[in-house]
Amino acid sequence: YVSTPLNKPRDMYVYVPADYQNYKDRNFPALYLRHGGGDHESSWIKDGRAAVILDNLIASGKATPMIIVMTNGLTDGSWAGGSTVEGMNILEEELLTDIIPTIEKRYRIKRDKENRAIAGLSMGGGQSYVIGLRNLDKFSYIGQFSAGIMADGNFNHNNYTPGVMADPRNINRQLKLLWISCGTKDPRFEGHQSFVEDLIKRGVSCEFHQSNYGHEWEFWRQQLRDFAQRLFK
Repeated sequence: YVSTPLNKPRDMYVYVPADYQNYKDRNFPALYLRHGGGDHESSWIKDGRAAVILDNLIASGKATPMIIVMTNGLTDGSWAGGSTVEGMNILEEELLTDIIPTIEKRYRIKRDKENRAIAGLSMGGGQSYVIGLRNLDKFSYIGQFSAGIMADGNFNHNNYTPGVMADPRNINRQLKLLWISCGTKDPRFEGHQSFVEDLIKRGVSCEFHQSNYGHEWEFWRQQLRDFAQRLFK
């Protein structure tokens, strides 16, 4: 596809469940899954084993058959380009203007917010949280796995998600699930605890998940496995 804000072609990976081929008259929900800093659009397939995880979950009846869309979350090749307010603005425009319309044109996709989720790890977790909250009319599920930007003590909702925290009840009404997670061995863990405590004090409904891992793929694969089972029920 061509990225409008970056004015260049970009690649994406799309996971399609077996039922997509078996049931030609069926439309499917979509999870927009974002990678971390230093990775790229293929990382959730090659390192995260997303296709294997979803194939197994769907085959065992634990997850709803869904399409997973994986795109590049870098704007200039740096972590900062995918984590600053300016970078988030570019990535949000690209997602809404180019990626989602391309997917909904090329694939049999359910186009309502109840059948659309966004999630990611580390840098991509921050992107998912920010873009998801900015677009509560478009996403019903948000997953944030180990995002440093939320755990360094400097995150400012007024800068990244202006006006959203003014009405926590609206967040709770709009979202079916706000999933936040971090490994207990990750240096970001204590920051995540504080971040979640702040959300709860504000009146935002969320879930905090943890297990005995660091900032590593083993934890993120586990998070995808568990998060996917909660989607589109």
